[in-house]
Amino acid sequence: MKREHNHRDSSAGEVGSSSKTLGFKEEGTGVDELLVVLGYKVRSADMADVAHKLEQLEMVLGDGISHLSDDIVHYNPSDLSGWVDNMLSDLDPTPNQDKSDHDSEYDLSAIPGSAAYPRGKRTRVESDSTTRSVLILDSQETGVRLVHALLACAEAVQQNDLKLADALVKHVGLLASSQAGAVRKVATYFAEGLARRIYRIYPRDDVGMSSFSDTLQVHFYEACPYLKFAHFTANQAILEAFATAEKVHVIDLGLNQGLQWPALIQALALRPGGPPDFRLTGIGSSLESIQEVGWKLGHLARTIGMNFEFKSIALNNLYDLKPEMLEIRTGSESVAVNSVFELHHLLARTGSIDKVLLTIKSINPDIMTVVEQEANHNGDVFLDRFTESLHYYSSLFDSLEGPPSQDRVMSELYLGRQILNFVACEGEDRVERHETLVQWRNRFGSAGFKPVNIGSNAYKQASMLVALYAGADGYKVEENEGCLLLGWQTRLLIATSAWRINRVEQ
Repeated sequence: MKREHNHRDSSAGEVGSSSKTLGFKEEGTGVDELLVVLGYKVRSADMADVAHKLEQLEMVLGDGISHLSDDIVHYNPSDLSGWVDNMLSDLDPTPNQDKSDHDSEYDLSAIPGSAAYPRGKRTRVESDSTTRSVLILDSQETGVRLVHALLACAEAVQQNDLKLADALVKHVGLLASSQAGAVRKVATYFAEGLARRIYRIYPRDDVGMSSFSDTLQVHFYEACPYLKFAHFTANQAILEAFATAEKVHVIDLGLNQGLQWPALIQALALRPGGPPDFRLTGIGSSLESIQEVGWKLGHLARTIGMNFEFKSIALNNLYDLKPEMLEIRTGSESVAVNSVFELHHLLARTGSIDKVLLTIKSINPDIMTVVEQEANHNGDVFLDRFTESLHYYSSLFDSLEGPPSQDRVMSELYLGRQILNFVACEGEDRVERHETLVQWRNRFGSAGFKPVNIGSNAYKQASMLVALYAGADGYKVEENEGCLLLGWQTRLLIATSAWRINRVEQ
């Protein structure tokens, strides 16, 4: 399936530069600069009236479009002025001759834009017994305007101008409906996140949803190479740390469905001299789910002749993890701690990441493997992290494009839930707080860890793994100071790093 990467990349670049100049007033004119970005000139003082007009239009359209004449002229949705004015005139064909000059000054016709975007075609849809007009959304030239509208809405949310944000998020919906593929999907999730934030309807992210999240992650694992890459690269680092150990203990900070461990168990079983005794501690929110995964992994280990021991720990938050829960057998086993997309959740609560790293440090593991999103979605400024995440998830969704399948649809939902969380939520409820590899290096260094080089052999094998995927020409593996990263096209998306305690020589 051909993807128009160049078109999307250029759009993103243009939007990124424009977003830095977004403001609320064009100096000296009083014109609202947010809508100037969209091609309209409206005075800042008039925005409440504009939003009210849009709400009125939505209320009328809510009764259906059957009131419109069959001979309506349809406009490109980018032409908000022409389209809304046309809709209002068709819904109320008798103009109000008694309008005051003040009223006409604030009418939506005061928002120019039709000159820049040509009118569309007359379109009818015929069914068995009816003929009706429908709004045809021209996708040309709306992609960039769609992203501009998203950024303008995020700016309004940041400034707590909820009336303007409400009007803009509805405009985003119109523009998004004209798009196809990844652009439409991403814009829809971001628009929903903004709407939830505006109307204070927050997405659920409680313990009862954990099993559903695990199921979505399985589909994400099957649909694309990101999780496979994460598991493979972390396992390679663990295998090197366990090279000569007779007893090994893996502590998984987020067991989920245990997809990472069959490959490690099989690799250890093929080790010269036979497999080591394998102990796995799985941490998650549902004790029943953890135990079921442990039973399956134990069955696999026994079938290949490996001594296997499993311990389950159910926690609502990793913050509650204590060293004694892990039952470390000092001196008798080699210990590895593994975290795949888990640590960033701790950033929602002040001090949590420091406490967990201190707990891990206290058990003195031979290695700690960490996989996190390569993105900066944890800044203080809402618009900045919104812009960064819009580009980040556009790349992720673009890499998922292909023939429809259940795995792809569920993977999009898996990513969409992340988008809704960090767009709609704040405080401890916003758990999707991704940080870059540079930021994680600083955190681990401050906590008393030093990096472990994953190695060029793992880089070569990871590249071969990714090459097996459809659309593999778009994926790229990079090595960065001993860490491995996987990206799509020009953007790096996830990073694997390995760490051990920095023991200062006496």
